[in-house]
Amino acid sequence: MKQVLLDLQSGSIQVEDVPVPAVKRGVVVRNAYSLISAGTESSLINLAGQSLIGKAKARPDDVKKVIQKIGTDGPLPAYRQAMSRLSKPEPLGYSCAGTVVKTGTDDFEVGDRVACAGAGYAVHAEYVSVPKNLCVKVPDGVGFREAAFTTVGSIAMHGVRNARVTVGESVAVIGLGLIGLLVVQVLKAAGCRVIGIDIDQEKLSLATSLGADVVSNYDGLSGRMKAFSPFGADAVIITAATRSSAPIEPPAAWSGIRAGSWSSGTWA
Repeated sequence: MKQVLLDLQSGSIQVEDVPVPAVKRGVVVRNAYSLISAGTESSLINLAGQSLIGKAKARPDDVKKVIQKIGTDGPLPAYRQAMSRLSKPEPLGYSCAGTVVKTGTDDFEVGDRVACAGAGYAVHAEYVSVPKNLCVKVPDGVGFREAAFTTVGSIAMHGVRNARVTVGESVAVIGLGLIGLLVVQVLKAAGCRVIGIDIDQEKLSLATSLGADVVSNYDGLSGRMKAFSPFGADAVIITAATRSSAPIEPPAAWSGIRAGSWSSGTWA
């Protein structure tokens, strides 16, 4: 079968012939669609293309493990282990949908239509082997293309639940990438009023087409925010991928935000 793999040493993407995975305590699924998460996968590719020093700066947690390995086993074994890790191709993807072709659990049958989740499991490949707890049956009437969004949709749903919003409340969504646009749709389905905020005009247009009541970039945001909700937003959900504190500065000035209503992340 074909599978998309990332070379961790060079940052190059390859399509390789690999064996069909064996069934374990879960299912083997023939993929119909796998979802490309542009933010997550781009960051992995960019990291893989950096020098060893660049990789170390970006992943201090891994550097700490190497230092611990040096302390217990010495520098040469630690170096060999690190290089061995970099020499293994990394599968990309974490959200897909398809049909069960083999099963090792009573929870699913061959022929079931399922959505799958999990890095290292629900990858870009013709066939994937996925634990049963990372699969869910796709309802009749839902296509595979839509079902492939299940994983990222659950991330959006989790953010909305953490914000503890109720029908009729006003919610600001900062960052209108994939997750942000899904958050907008979940909020509208929950009966909320939504203002979408981003610096990209194309994303603002997409948010409008998906139901956002108001959209805005940072120019003139204060005026639009007052018109949208004179007493401030009831909740703010931040789905902006940035190291800057800029996305949280405007909501800090919106007096209507109640304590504990923020849900933040670094998704794109």
